[in-house]
Amino acid sequence: MDFLISNAYAQASGAPAGGGMGLLGSPLVFLAVMVVMMFFMFRTQSKRQKELRNMISALAKGDEVVSNGGVAGRIDEVGDSFLTVEIAPNVKIKLQKTAVSMVLPKGTLKSA
Repeated sequence: MDFLISNAYAQASGAPAGGGMGLLGSPLVFLAVMVVMMFFMFRTQSKRQKELRNMISALAKGDEVVSNGGVAGRIDEVGDSFLTVEIAPNVKIKLQKTAVSMVLPKGTLKSA
């Protein structure tokens, strides 16, 4: 009944032929890959934060924006940390500047 399972034999004792763990088993390679991965993650995150800061500082009256909650409207008044957004004729709400998720192209709300 040994024809279904092949026999396993022990290897002769002595030093391994590879000469150690090899390049991929080295903890230094693992550490280097982790450092490179963290560098790219932090770089991408800081780039997004910079774009968001530039977008918020460039907000002006008449811009069409969408908030984090999905409310779309036209900026009526810009303060230091708050915006007044007109979401319908004579309906205005106050939002924090940081609640703006995107600026729409001009005329987007008229076509909707």
